Amino acid sequence: MFRTLLAAAIATAALTAGGSAFADMTAFRATLSAAQEVPPNPSAATGAFEVVWDATTRTIAYKGRYAGLTGPATAAHIHGPAEKGANAGVLVPLAATASPFEGTATLTEAQAADLVAGRLYVNVHTAAHPAGEIRGQLGKAE
Repeated sequence: MFRTLLAAAIATAALTAGGSAFADMTAFRATLSAAQEVPPNPSAATGAFEVVWDATTRTIAYKGRYAGLTGPATAAHIHGPAEKGANAGVLVPLAATASPFEGTATLTEAQAADLVAGRLYVNVHTAAHPAGEIRGQLGKAE
């Protein structure tokens, strides 16, 4: 799934901006778990979130998935800036009431800098865990 997202984003950038767009694309990933929530919770839910960042347009194309939530997802967001183990406010709401989910968003310059620095995280909320059931810190994909 991630390779498809990356290939589609690169192809789109190449068609709209020429060959130099390849250097401006960076992939980020997060593995979501209840243990990463602050404070951690006992949920056995899991998830994954993948982003392709286009530095030229400051846009992200994202795909995510989750399983095993205690109930339906009530919301999902990208939060920041925050290091692992700290909480922060909502930056980007995600359309994630069903899994899998995908979309695009434009980041501010400050949000983009925080993404690259690893200071953004994703979480999925449920009624049982309104502060977040699963969470994962975004980092550069290897």
